[in-house]
Amino acid sequence: MSKKILILPGDGIGQEVTSSALQILEFIVDKFNLDFSTKILDVGGTAYEKFGSPIPEDVLVSAKEADAILFGAVGAPKWDSLEWDKRPEQALLTLRKELDLFANLRPAFLFNELADASSLKKGVIEDLDILIVRELTGGLYFGEPRGIDKSVTPAFGFNTMRYDADEINRIAKIAFEASQKRKNKVCSVDKANVLEVSRFWRETVTDLHNKNFSSQELSHMLADNAAMQLVIDPNQFDVILASNLFGDILSDIAATLTGSIGMLPSASLDSSFKGMYEPCHGSAPDIAQQDIANPLAMIGSLSMALKYSLGEEMVASKIDLAIKNLIKQGFRTKDISNGENYLKTSEVAQKIIENIENE
Repeated sequence: MSKKILILPGDGIGQEVTSSALQILEFIVDKFNLDFSTKILDVGGTAYEKFGSPIPEDVLVSAKEADAILFGAVGAPKWDSLEWDKRPEQALLTLRKELDLFANLRPAFLFNELADASSLKKGVIEDLDILIVRELTGGLYFGEPRGIDKSVTPAFGFNTMRYDADEINRIAKIAFEASQKRKNKVCSVDKANVLEVSRFWRETVTDLHNKNFSSQELSHMLADNAAMQLVIDPNQFDVILASNLFGDILSDIAATLTGSIGMLPSASLDSSFKGMYEPCHGSAPDIAQQDIANPLAMIGSLSMALKYSLGEEMVASKIDLAIKNLIKQGFRTKDISNGENYLKTSEVAQKIIENIENE
């Protein structure tokens, strides 16, 4: 049966990097005779301008029918003044919640050829390979009640950070299972020293470990210390398990260690491993339409989609190898170059295709 892929380019460089991934998708469908069907729809600010909503109803319907979603990026300062439910980011949050994409997998890895592009010393950052498993549909970003109250003086804003045992257990299970294919090490991050919800998180993760994953190494670390340790000694980590808020912060720190956030893909999965795949970077409106964005994170996200949701792990490995070979051959996009000789966004896909052809 044909696998359905929904393409949501979004705003800014999201459209450019998605175009690169689509070139490769069209190539592999033809080369490997894959039975995929695709649909392209607008989301974010682009959709708001056309339809008055950042996530039109047909997008949500199509998303629920899709086996995998390729999502570019959304947002720009020109939409920051919109009401909360009209802002581009609502497209992303709504899809995560409505599709129950509770597990966000964010790998942070370094091609050693790019060690000089990192802000850390070469000896500290070489061979970096971390997986951050972030809970994505609960916690502070979705907790109720929330709001801003201006009826009193002083006015105030408030949010709720809440997790139940089922939410914690299902994301912790993903982290432990992922670590079984890596180094069997999980570091769970929290703020158990000051937050009751974090104390409950720590207790629940520990109980699950003791019952089902006791052969693996489990450690706990406070979120502020984890941020510091990522910069001091990132290679001490293997799999990092974190709540929505802490995972958001730590994954961006980890991404920048690799030299460019434009290198790193991500997957957001439901319990059946259907999911949405997107680069870790944002829409970067300051460089949009200049043909200088790095599409490798989006191309890597396509690879993750093939691996987790589309049942084509062999094809995914070919894309991964092609990216690795591209870097070994000395090709660079502007963000990881010396600023003089670099590939344009529109040139990267063809180089990846050539590497796949030459394997």
